[in-house]
Amino acid sequence: MDTGLTTIAEADIEKHRATAQSMITRIVVLEDSGGKSGAALAGTGRRFVSTVSTGSVRKTREVELSKTVAAVRPGDQLMSIPQHTLLYRARRGIAVALAIADIFARSGDLESLQAKNARAPLEGEDAAHFKKLLSAAAYVSAFSLASYLAQLIDGDGEPPNDIKEPDFLFDTPQDALKSLVAGLDAALAGAKDDAELMTRARAFARIAIEGLLTRKGRFDGLGAFENAHIRLDADDFTLDGFDVAPGRKAKPLVMTFKKPEEVVGNHIAKYQAIKLAKMLMAYDFERELNPFVELGGFLFTFIGDGSPGTGKTTLIQMIAGLLNDYCQVASYPFVYENFGVDQISSYQGKSGQNCKQFITNVLNPRAIGFGTVDDIDQVAARRSDDRASAGQQEITGVLMEAFSGASTVIRGNCSFGMFSNYPENVDDALRQRAGARWVVDGPQSRDDYIDIFVLLAGKNHKIPLGKHDLYAAQEIKRAVADAYEGHAKPHEDGLMQVYERFMKENGEPKTLADIGTYLHLIKQAEPRFTGRAIRNITDAIKMRAMDIELPDEWFETPEAFMHKNYDEKRAMIEELRGPFSLAMVMQEINRYADSEFRYSDRADDAAVERMVRDARLRERALAEIEDMKAKGMWDA
Repeated sequence: MDTGLTTIAEADIEKHRATAQSMITRIVVLEDSGGKSGAALAGTGRRFVSTVSTGSVRKTREVELSKTVAAVRPGDQLMSIPQHTLLYRARRGIAVALAIADIFARSGDLESLQAKNARAPLEGEDAAHFKKLLSAAAYVSAFSLASYLAQLIDGDGEPPNDIKEPDFLFDTPQDALKSLVAGLDAALAGAKDDAELMTRARAFARIAIEGLLTRKGRFDGLGAFENAHIRLDADDFTLDGFDVAPGRKAKPLVMTFKKPEEVVGNHIAKYQAIKLAKMLMAYDFERELNPFVELGGFLFTFIGDGSPGTGKTTLIQMIAGLLNDYCQVASYPFVYENFGVDQISSYQGKSGQNCKQFITNVLNPRAIGFGTVDDIDQVAARRSDDRASAGQQEITGVLMEAFSGASTVIRGNCSFGMFSNYPENVDDALRQRAGARWVVDGPQSRDDYIDIFVLLAGKNHKIPLGKHDLYAAQEIKRAVADAYEGHAKPHEDGLMQVYERFMKENGEPKTLADIGTYLHLIKQAEPRFTGRAIRNITDAIKMRAMDIELPDEWFETPEAFMHKNYDEKRAMIEELRGPFSLAMVMQEINRYADSEFRYSDRADDAAVERMVRDARLRERALAEIEDMKAKGMWDA
């Protein structure tokens, strides 16, 4: 199939309208009986199950989707706008799916084999090949309808847990679509109002897509469709092979953006955030790869920690604002999502589904994505925490698999940031999946506090500034150089002891063997300093090697850099990078190891405080019991 953009003509859809209308009006489908009676046994909620095997028995069922939708408001002969919209989208989706099946047939041998089969039944290899391609076309049509419904139906409520996967049939495209219509009808039956109707329809589309993707390996003839890019402008519907689109086109991002100069302090975090935004814009949509992934230094995940009020939210607003502005210049789609505590569900498995959908939306390779998990310590739980909810444990598992799992693919179009006031409460394995550590410590110096007060106070006054060079301390290059230099030696007491021991025994590091010795000493002092920690440090070092300032002019017009092809972008970036030094290596080791010692110390301090409090309460309780016994009031 042509891997360029394929547009669907309205005439190609219109010719299938009658067929689509008949499918939403009345169809007859075959379904497995499952050996269960339809009536419940008297006095119980159970149904009779026959002792006779009926696994091969199938029964017919009439499906009238239009009547099922109308039954939501039985007292009104006229359907509501959501009811009519759902029926229209279902009919339109069926017609679009049949048109896409026609495109698939024309792209290979299926159309010619259909013509031969119409003249005389095919035999031998031709018949087997025809059946294989017809099943593939059926799969494509089913995936197209499910994707159409998922993208174009709005349903924001909590989806129920009783929606089942359709009984898929892949004999012909029409059979495949009938099986989806029957599944949709069953999902909508019993909806109490319009909101539930739309929510159930959207949930069914998602479940159908998941079911189809698990069956994808059964079909041999889908290769031509993998790289297809199909667009229907009239409906704002896009199909990029079997990539799952993030749903209905995102609403315009409503957010209070911050400029870099409005972020006071946090110099290293701000500097790396600006670099990250420019790195993401190097992504090539044709190759679906970012040169920074190949050259090294791309930041896929990071964690920012600091006390409340130090500027974590401001940092998120700055990154999102930069990416939003760059994407508007380049005319690229931009997806920003935050995953928070409001998406933890009481339904078993739903929290994991919500998190998986969040990951899928941000990973969408047809957009630039930025995902954040604010207050990660509240959203995802330690696996050893028996007080955490099942939903928090589900989220921990999903994030670990997404950030560094067996199936993780880093294209370089998106990045995920985790933020927390208490990172020591985050599961160790999840925290170590953060490729970078950003200390969000807010304003530190006298100049920082003057700058932030002037910035926030505004201009509605005539008070003189005084002797101060406003915002000079926020000059990014100077501030970052000073901040990096500050990590030439460790900050945490535990790491400082390791550093002093290393310097006493080995002197200043001069070779890679010296670096390895230092890392081994850190491991002996902090058991959680594992191989993944070393990988994160080397990634940070590579990022420092790519510590290049992509010129702002590259992002002022799309032609200057963003719209160039992959090879040109890669060459432009390579010209700017240089080698890393031993000083950089020691700074990055100390920065990362400081964070691990800080998290350990905080966790230990919190554990000690709990033990002290419990001991004090126990002593107080014993004293009160003795007092009650002395007064004769203790009869336990």
